[in-house]
Amino acid sequence: MSAPVRTLVALGQGISRDAVEAVIPEREGLELLGVAEDLDAGWSRMATDPVDALLLAVADGGESALAFVDGVAREYPDRPVVVLYVGEPNGFSPRVLSAGAEDIVALPEANGQPPAPAERERVSTEILAALEKAVARRRRGAAAAPTASGRMVTVLGPKGGCGKTLVSCNLAVALAEAGEPVVLIDLDLQFGDCALALGIPPGKTIFDLATSGGALDAEKLSDYLSAHESGARVLAAPARPDQANAVSTSFLRALFDVLRDTGDWVIVDTPPGFTPEVIAAIDASTEVTMVGMLDALSLKNTKLGLETLDLMGIAPQQVRLILNRADSRVGITPEDVSSVTGRRPEVLVPSHRDIPRSVNEARPIVRSQPRSEAGRALRSLAEIYTGGPERQRRRPWRRG
Repeated sequence: MSAPVRTLVALGQGISRDAVEAVIPEREGLELLGVAEDLDAGWSRMATDPVDALLLAVADGGESALAFVDGVAREYPDRPVVVLYVGEPNGFSPRVLSAGAEDIVALPEANGQPPAPAERERVSTEILAALEKAVARRRRGAAAAPTASGRMVTVLGPKGGCGKTLVSCNLAVALAEAGEPVVLIDLDLQFGDCALALGIPPGKTIFDLATSGGALDAEKLSDYLSAHESGARVLAAPARPDQANAVSTSFLRALFDVLRDTGDWVIVDTPPGFTPEVIAAIDASTEVTMVGMLDALSLKNTKLGLETLDLMGIAPQQVRLILNRADSRVGITPEDVSSVTGRRPEVLVPSHRDIPRSVNEARPIVRSQPRSEAGRALRSLAEIYTGGPERQRRRPWRRG
């Protein structure tokens, strides 16, 4: 059995010690060294205590917390920081990750009441998994490269409505029609509609899998995948938004490991932003596709998204930039995209009435109109990943 992770907890301004202690896992894998009541006390104890990892609990995304994380990362590079955040960390996530934090775990707001036992167990499991993973990375001196043989593509788009689901579904179907085994994961846990876009009847979802209990393996997973006529298989999003909380990041990490072990292609459709589940998907991926559009808001967010991926340590050659509605005449050109983002889009998907029609008919355009400009553009993305007729499997990127 490996040694327990010696963990120091530091409390940021406005955080309740009781709320944090309620979710600290009481398990063999963790040795709690103590709780520092503020950041200054936490910094002092970092110099005296045999700390393996720091758990920083914060209730806001203030500059003091970011400066503290940056200081620990610089002064103690062998001691990773895991952030326990109260509320929605969406805007805070890229900033604290760029400051040097290793992971983020959301702490549920309970209005002064202790969390329910099931919620406490879920958060405790996520905290321990994040700490163990962070320490393992630092002890190796670099990120642990995925050992599985499958390739995983996470489709990102920091702005909603840019076409992530369009790209994800068509990429999965194009790969399946090329003879590749593919699993499409709908990670938009509140409003995902990959199954609807592919015409797959309602059935089992990722919520059902997450709440099924017992060990997760490939055989069990197959019972929760829905088949598309192309041969692609789909793990659908929860049927209702309130079911999203049952899908924890620790469960997702285990799910991605199982999927990569199968050797299949894994395509992940995501919600807007760098949420904890999106970060978990990026962490497990071998490639990332960023989807943008020709409007100022999307272009700004695409640039920030690419910069965030760079700060997370993702190699630029593992990121593909896709421009949706690339022929729109709105005063911005693909050349402007290259100038602003610092890289040329590799696939230009034109605007065409066949695209919304294919969505409404639940027939991906690579299948319904394969010879159209849009169909050829989206199919070219699959060819980029497979290498066409002379495809070669690339080594996964390393973080660190």
